[in-house]
Amino acid sequence: MKIFSAKFKGSSKKINMFTDDVPEYAFAGRSNVGKSSLINCISDRKKIAKVSSFPGRTQYINHFLINNKWYLIDLPGYGFFSEKKGKEKAQKLISDYIFYSKNLVCLFLLIDCRFFIQKIDWDFIQKLNNTKKNFCIVFTKTDKLNHKSIEQNISFCIQMFKNNGFTMPVWFKVSAKKRYGRKNIIQYVNKLNDFYVKNKSCKQKLIIPSS
Repeated sequence: MKIFSAKFKGSSKKINMFTDDVPEYAFAGRSNVGKSSLINCISDRKKIAKVSSFPGRTQYINHFLINNKWYLIDLPGYGFFSEKKGKEKAQKLISDYIFYSKNLVCLFLLIDCRFFIQKIDWDFIQKLNNTKKNFCIVFTKTDKLNHKSIEQNISFCIQMFKNNGFTMPVWFKVSAKKRYGRKNIIQYVNKLNDFYVKNKSCKQKLIIPSS
């Protein structure tokens, strides 16, 4: 699939902001994990999503319409807020979108590959598993670490799933800076788009295909 069109449609603190009946793919993760950078990379637009060196800047649900057929959703980052009230608002906004959005097909959970998976990420994963939400894992910033360390950190994450009796979901390694992994994510979204159309026409529940 070629990305020929990418438009920022708007920001909102409410879910289901747009009435377009098209699939949505959301990026979630800790603040400063690289959500905006990856959206710029995938959409092939340098500044469609604002990138900040200060974590916690995204506080809305940001909608990006791709090829006039599907949305990339940039969710607020979790885990970095100076005030408890701000943290609670962000967590509620994220949860409301993930669990009540009408058109969310798959959540892409971004994890910084430079570190072993952190407790805040694992708590989020457990919640997704317990509620049977469709999600993938995207290990970001692979350009900032050597290959051996990356593989060790990813293996640690995979082992965490096994130890807790969870099935490791589809996962990707990416570097927005080097555009590594971009093609794989786009191909996966294209695959899910086909399933979305098929299941919608058949009025069946969407079943995420394995990679």
